[in-house]
Amino acid sequence: MSLLKKLAEKALKKSVWIFHVNTGACNGCDIELLDVLTPYYDIERFGMKAVSSPRHADALVISGPVTRPTVEFVKSVYEATPEPKIVIALGSCATAGGIWFDSYNVVGGVDKIIPVHLYIPGCPPRPEAILFGIAQALGISKKKIKPLVAEQIGIK
Repeated sequence: MSLLKKLAEKALKKSVWIFHVNTGACNGCDIELLDVLTPYYDIERFGMKAVSSPRHADALVISGPVTRPTVEFVKSVYEATPEPKIVIALGSCATAGGIWFDSYNVVGGVDKIIPVHLYIPGCPPRPEAILFGIAQALGISKKKIKPLVAEQIGIK
């Protein structure tokens, strides 16, 4: 059994609370993540909600390339999150550094600093992709997410 599935089994015993960390993003991913929290997409129907402290979180959603000034911040947020924790890299910048991958001030993607369990690529990723990625990682039934995705992109 994979590490992610083991984490998901433990995390799904209760509602999954997410903490969002911006490490120097352009805010495109942040806006799409906030869109997922609105009543239109309603991530709370899956038992997920955003919290204001990593000490209360089950999952970290990190957007933006990791810049040199934020390295220690990312490590401290990761350490403050209780076990079991799931780390989600949101967007092209968090997965590999984005268009700034070779900049002097950018370390790279989140996986250069802390272990990442789920990558959601895109610049920025659509809310449907964010919902689908998080739901699949947490083991929520495909039947619950597929109709939503199909409806959003116009497939019947």
